[in-house]
Amino acid sequence: MTTPSEGRRICIVMMSAIGDAVHVLPLVTALKRHEPGAKITWILQPGPASLVRGHPDVDEIVVFEKSRGWRGLLDLRRQLAGVEFDLAIDLQVYIKAGLVTSFVRAPVKLGFDKARARDLNWLFTTQRIPPHAPQHVQDQYFEFLSALGVPAEPLEWKLGPWPEELARRDDVLGTISRPFATLVIGATNPEKEWSGELWAQLANSLRSDFGLDAVLAGGRTARELETARAIEAAGTRAHGTLGIPLRKLVTILDASELVISLDTAPLHMSVALERPVISLMGYNNPKRVGPYRHYHDLIVDAYGEPGEDYPISYAHRYGRMKRITVRDVLDKVERWQALYRARSASTRS
Repeated sequence: MTTPSEGRRICIVMMSAIGDAVHVLPLVTALKRHEPGAKITWILQPGPASLVRGHPDVDEIVVFEKSRGWRGLLDLRRQLAGVEFDLAIDLQVYIKAGLVTSFVRAPVKLGFDKARARDLNWLFTTQRIPPHAPQHVQDQYFEFLSALGVPAEPLEWKLGPWPEELARRDDVLGTISRPFATLVIGATNPEKEWSGELWAQLANSLRSDFGLDAVLAGGRTARELETARAIEAAGTRAHGTLGIPLRKLVTILDASELVISLDTAPLHMSVALERPVISLMGYNNPKRVGPYRHYHDLIVDAYGEPGEDYPISYAHRYGRMKRITVRDVLDKVERWQALYRARSASTRS
């Protein structure tokens, strides 16, 4: 496949979760670095759009209102009508992404191979990347760059905080005492979550043994609010930031000495920001969706059995998060203190 020529219009179809949007950013930055004159349009749902909006390498965001069902699809088709692209990249494998790709007017529509493009998604693309064994999600997206002849390195997310956000940094951090650790206490799937009582014990130990205040991060679902209440009921001192806008969360994560996160988007945001992150993982395979390239030694791995060399796979394992103890996490905090603490303090924006 030939490389993009100067000044192309490129449309990215990736409307999924916030974590996936973080994984797409190095693909976007590589395309822009390879072809500075290209105009990159990205079709996104409102949540990830709020994180990406303002990114220096994204020229345009087209918002897809998935919650509106067929009306959202019709609105999207109207927005794309009459716009001509040179290349569309479909980074998803579902039928809905295929329908959206069909709305994009482009002579070349690049998608996954037939084996991975389930739901007949491959019918909506004109060219497909070669089949590949399961690998980390980030490397999976880099397969598209390889097909286009675009170097992925140097790896750049450019997630921020951006200059105007740094100017407002003190306003965002407000009364948060420093140094602090951000605890990402909620996920969309309850199989990924940990109990409020254990989070409370952990927060107390962080303060007494490591001199770190706790900042709670996540959404405002019923489960997350219940976890926050359990932490408060335990008499734990913690600063709550649940439900804050994603761009403000970027500033908070960037200012953290340490992030301790469930298997959810802020884990990947922390890696992009070069913030040491302890990952609590049991439901998904860490080799496929864990922190990319960095902080593998800080993973609390409840997915595998002790000593198990499991392969990279899409398989879920249920009930594993209950295996994680506070002691397991504190062992990783001790490793962070020994190997990362001084270095991480020197790299904060």
